[in-house]
Amino acid sequence: MSSAESGYRVAVLGATGLVGRTMIQVLEERHFPVSELIPLASPRSRGQIVTFQGREFSTEVPSAEIFKGVDIALFSAGASASREWAPVAAAAGAVVIDNSSAFRMDEGIPLVVPEVNPEAIFGKDGKAEKIIANPNCSTIQMVVVLKPLFDRYGLRRIVVSTYQSVTGKGKAGRDALESELSGLVPDEFTHFHQIAFNAVPQIDSFTDNGYTKEEMKMVNETRKIMGDQKLSVSPTTVRIPVYGGHGESLNVELESDFDIDDVSKLLAGSPGIVLQDDPSARLYPMPLTSYEKDEVFVGRLRPDYWNPRTLNMWVVADNLRKGAATNAVQIAEVLVGKL
Repeated sequence: MSSAESGYRVAVLGATGLVGRTMIQVLEERHFPVSELIPLASPRSRGQIVTFQGREFSTEVPSAEIFKGVDIALFSAGASASREWAPVAAAAGAVVIDNSSAFRMDEGIPLVVPEVNPEAIFGKDGKAEKIIANPNCSTIQMVVVLKPLFDRYGLRRIVVSTYQSVTGKGKAGRDALESELSGLVPDEFTHFHQIAFNAVPQIDSFTDNGYTKEEMKMVNETRKIMGDQKLSVSPTTVRIPVYGGHGESLNVELESDFDIDDVSKLLAGSPGIVLQDDPSARLYPMPLTSYEKDEVFVGRLRPDYWNPRTLNMWVVADNLRKGAATNAVQIAEVLVGKL
């Protein structure tokens, strides 16, 4: 690992994609100490230009040689690329922060949201694990809000319905919406059905239990991050025709009684959360609220009408930033604070 004075050699795999470009943008915005940026992409994207700190960089393809001397490698090129190259980068000495689903549920690989479980980044010897997984976008924003409630009141059950932007499907998802809005009808729908003027209650494929893979990610990842394998999580994930920002309607059953004003103060004072909750002024989070922001926005706080230990809320975050790129960079920030 390079010294903090000279900065760190940072590789970004998937640098030409929506999340990869956002990772580079966030590195610059947050003044991460980068001494050298190494943008990497697939062979078909080789030579494409990305910009960092006013300089243009030509993307290269990953190789064992190119990872030598890299301190931190941010991966966002899909699960198959991560399975192929993350072990290679780790063996070369880099700490890999992987945004794909490849390693999230692997035992021994930490699944990290810095506001929730930053300690998971480091092993028993105090050294950083060589591969660290970034959770799914919809999971990240949810657990940021659940963590202070978990610590104060305990959690019994979470019912969550998501309203997820087309950019959760990357550039292809955004392009599909734009194409449909222009009147073009594709041979095959990117979002399983027309997404323009529609809402599709399917994200990823269905599993044998009737839930989609996206929904089961929310169940399993939340349990792993929160360290509670008995936690009940009941999700329904829906794709909607907005360009950025995931919304989530949460119904959270707590272990103990709560006062709604105390909950408001607790969330407002918790890291990474912005409370926007004034119905009289029509103040509540929306996808546009979160655009290009790193925080998780919370509003519409109210007790469940039927269960005094259950809380309703509305949660929004930029899925390309806190849901992906920013969370990865924040993990890197924890790393450089320790190493």
